[in-house]
Amino acid sequence: PRVYFEEWDTPHISAIRWVSELIGIAGGDDIFPELAAQSLGKNRILADGSEIIQRNPDIIIGSWCGKKFRPESVAARPGWGEVAAVKTGQIFEIKSADILQPGPAALTDGLAQLHRIIMDWSRVHG
Repeated sequence: PRVYFEEWDTPHISAIRWVSELIGIAGGDDIFPELAAQSLGKNRILADGSEIIQRNPDIIIGSWCGKKFRPESVAARPGWGEVAAVKTGQIFEIKSADILQPGPAALTDGLAQLHRIIMDWSRVHG
């Protein structure tokens, strides 16, 4: 499945490299692989949500460091009602401590959560 991983909501910041790689290991495809190599969040900023809408992710995963991820606010964004993940309710949170901190937690807890989300999607849609 196509996966959009959002590190921040305003502005939208896509997944850093190790998260993008974990998405692949878990069986998904990061919709912004070309941005993942940028180590600084400011270089992974998406100007607006239109590119996310156009890439139409099957799954949206949010991990907003220091801020509660709100799936309902993602679903309510203008134009996002046509995104596959929004239509099917495939919007999830992985806590930043589990995936955005480099180290063992990302490789254990974060990967396990990604794998569960992606495998659950695959059982229904695959």
